[in-house]
Amino acid sequence: MTVLRPHAEDQYADELALLAKEDDRARPPGWKLSPWAVTTYILGDGDRVTPKYVGARRIVEVAVATLATDRALLLLGVPGTAKTWLSEHLAAAVSGDSTLLVQGTAGTAEEAIRYGWNYARLLAEGPSLDALTPSPVMRAMAEGRVARVEELTRMPSDVQDALITVLSEKTLPIPELNREVQAERGFNVIATANDRDRGVNELSSALRRRFNTVVLPVPATAEEEVDIVARRVAQLGRSLELPETATALSEIRRVVTVFRELRAGLTEDGRTKVKSPSATLSTAEAISVLTSGIALAAHFGDGVLRPADVAAGIVGAVVQEPVSDRVVWREYLETVVRERSDWRDFYRACREVS
Repeated sequence: MTVLRPHAEDQYADELALLAKEDDRARPPGWKLSPWAVTTYILGDGDRVTPKYVGARRIVEVAVATLATDRALLLLGVPGTAKTWLSEHLAAAVSGDSTLLVQGTAGTAEEAIRYGWNYARLLAEGPSLDALTPSPVMRAMAEGRVARVEELTRMPSDVQDALITVLSEKTLPIPELNREVQAERGFNVIATANDRDRGVNELSSALRRRFNTVVLPVPATAEEEVDIVARRVAQLGRSLELPETATALSEIRRVVTVFRELRAGLTEDGRTKVKSPSATLSTAEAISVLTSGIALAAHFGDGVLRPADVAAGIVGAVVQEPVSDRVVWREYLETVVRERSDWRDFYRACREVS
């Protein structure tokens, strides 16, 4: 593939085809795979199907079971807990199409949920089906597919509430044409949200009742997070066709340790309390830091990932607020990093870029 980031259904087409061929279990109407096969696609089978999400199996089972009912799914969690990643793969496995996407922002208009108009045709011909521009949600309803709504709580409240009729009645009225679009079997909505970002608009109780909420936690242990980061860094390296780099697991573990300690406000051994910065320091950010480090090592270093290659990325991820976060980082650097004898190269590299 020549595209920078293939859609899940394209990148993992072979795995989806393999599961569809061998899947002899009952499939809900409109689904490409059975709930069991969808879960296998997400978590992997240890052999031919690679894991897309590393976490508790029960979380994925509840999410998949929700999509098999008439309730929509809300994936909730702090930034970087793979909400978008999981929603994309769920949509790809259930309906074979993860592209029916609404990206929530403060400027998202109601037309992104309902429909818009081709104003040139509207003025020339008046209201008609040809002049109507369907939203991804409307298309998903008409085709019996899964629609994705990213960052639901960043949308204005009145735009959020445009989903209420869609989710409760499974219809989308078009009063200008005196008609409606009824959802075909297989239609559902996967939304993601977090309450850590600025500009969050709380969901109304009416809308929240129409979702089954599944909370995605941060990785429970350091080993689990290291495994996730190592897998994604390797995948991204292949996708970006970065030169082969000797990626030491020790550097991955070090980045993960720094992020976990600053997130928790406590060192790994539980002996020293540290201040937490304003940044979320998510698993996704750790992956980004290491991917950038690999690019530095490959193009400007000796091909081996070293502390100097990740230091700048870590400082950039931690210090989001120039004043307060810088104080937190320097205190952590001097009281924790400096005292670890096997982290001396890392300490010096961080001091240089700080």
